[in-house]
Amino acid sequence: MNLEKLSEALINGEVEQAEKAAQEALDAGISPQKILDEGVLAGMSVVSERFKNLEMYIPEVLKCAKVMHGVMNILEPVLTAEKESSSTGTIVLGTVKGDLHDIGKKLVAMMLEGAGFKVVDIGINQPPENFVEAIKNEKPHIVGMSALLTTTAPEIGNTIEAIKEAGLRDNVKVIAGGAVIDENFIQEVGADAYGPSAVAAVDVCQKLVDDLQRT
Repeated sequence: MNLEKLSEALINGEVEQAEKAAQEALDAGISPQKILDEGVLAGMSVVSERFKNLEMYIPEVLKCAKVMHGVMNILEPVLTAEKESSSTGTIVLGTVKGDLHDIGKKLVAMMLEGAGFKVVDIGINQPPENFVEAIKNEKPHIVGMSALLTTTAPEIGNTIEAIKEAGLRDNVKVIAGGAVIDENFIQEVGADAYGPSAVAAVDVCQKLVDDLQRT
């Protein structure tokens, strides 16, 4: 069965068609991981790129997100049964203090959840102490911070310092993302990596978890 039908339904925001395509694929004996990779994530990759290039806008992205969640409700029970615990990780996500932007972070969260990660989204405008508290409570493999503005980006560095002062920095990897974030900024603030897009963030997080599991 061609999984492009599922991807196209997701991109077009067609819930019923996407759910039907996912169920048909399962019934045809296609593995849920293949459906996820070649159907769901392939579709969301297109959505992410179109959003980045201003070819899609927030209402359309949210519609696609609704479709993705509907499909994941079908796939998750089977995926959970098949997935090895070592192949997933826990990630705390939040937008830093002073920044109220949420859409990019939500898209990253959806992509990560689709790839099998447990995502704890602590929300927007989060001060450093809230990230520290979340690390203590959730014991994540990775902490992801989002900042869209040049005025709020320094809060990423402040939050990393707070994590260090709490004695937790060695326990987690730190990834950051947002319009003003690049490789140079990551090196300046002492983060481990950055995700230039929602799609890239999934690959980066998987690599970070793999690195942690090897140490």
